[in-house]
Amino acid sequence: MKSPFFVSYIFLFIILTFSGCQSAKKSLKRGNFDDSVLRAVEKLKDNPTHSSSAETLKQAYAAALEQHLENIKRSLASSDQFIWEQRLHSYTALNKLYRTISRCNACMTLTNAQSFENEEQDARKKAAAIRYQQAEKLLADGDRESARKAYEHFEKADAIIPGFMDVQRKLDLAYEIASFKVVVEQVSVTSKVYKLSNEYFQDRIDEFLRTNKRLNKFVRFYTPKEANEYKLRPDHIVTLQFDDFVVGQTLIEKETETVTGKDSVITGEKTVRKIKIPVYGKVTAKLTQNRKTIHSAGLMDMQIRDFQTKRTVDQEKFQGEYDWMCEWGSFSGDERALTDAQLRLCKSQELLPPPPQQLFVEFSKPLYDRLTNKLRAFYAKY
Repeated sequence: MKSPFFVSYIFLFIILTFSGCQSAKKSLKRGNFDDSVLRAVEKLKDNPTHSSSAETLKQAYAAALEQHLENIKRSLASSDQFIWEQRLHSYTALNKLYRTISRCNACMTLTNAQSFENEEQDARKKAAAIRYQQAEKLLADGDRESARKAYEHFEKADAIIPGFMDVQRKLDLAYEIASFKVVVEQVSVTSKVYKLSNEYFQDRIDEFLRTNKRLNKFVRFYTPKEANEYKLRPDHIVTLQFDDFVVGQTLIEKETETVTGKDSVITGEKTVRKIKIPVYGKVTAKLTQNRKTIHSAGLMDMQIRDFQTKRTVDQEKFQGEYDWMCEWGSFSGDERALTDAQLRLCKSQELLPPPPQQLFVEFSKPLYDRLTNKLRAFYAKY
């Protein structure tokens, strides 16, 4: 007697095989001949004698072959200069079908699968060459817009045949002409006291420039050092300066109140008829709560100037704030009058605030986010 596991396995196998066959047939009926071929081959690999999949494969491959060859024939009459890419698509699809079928012995005997490797390679070379030639013509115009179009063509040529001719060098050349170059100057802080914090903020800006050198495809950011090294003539200069800032502005608040416990508790005892009994009542305490707030804030000015005309093309000011807070308390009286939270507050101690450099760092964090979001939005149109 066969085990339930074995029976379940056979049942599942039958379901999956039937499902796969049905999927291949559905693709065939919908006119998706390539997909039908691929699905039928997968089933025949598992079950070479499956008659329904065999019949589907024969019909689907014949239809796919006819469809792709007809597309290639029609393309011969086209005036599209990039028509070789359409032919390449057809030859690539036919060779994919051939390679898939050739890995299945049973499938090869069922079809007249053909290889179009030579035709594909010829179409690939011609498609890449046409893209390369078109890019060269555009690059010769020497203007930014033409260089951007040339870059796109060089990219497509490289995608068709990686490393085609000297395409990598031409991509670099086209990008150099096509790119919009922006130099972001060092952040200016007038006080030497906060030099360390300024370095932290500048490091964040430098990191942003390194990781977003190509913020969109043709916008390139440079540090002043890079601009000097490359002898760059930028399009824009971004100037960042702290107009005003305060670090460590202290506010101390103190509040004293008398608090009474919610529930009656034993406050003593008395003797009644020589018997001592507890006395209940509500207890009180004088609670003092202290709060120290260290306020730090800064206003950063960002200006974007055209390098040639010196004209300001955009300007915005960003506000950043940070409040460090410490709370502690004390009491006199009966601690049972205090809530758990009030008792924990009284066990806390006054803490020393962070050093000024750290406070500068904290209020500059939101400035960094607002600045970089602004740069992303502004240069998205370039």
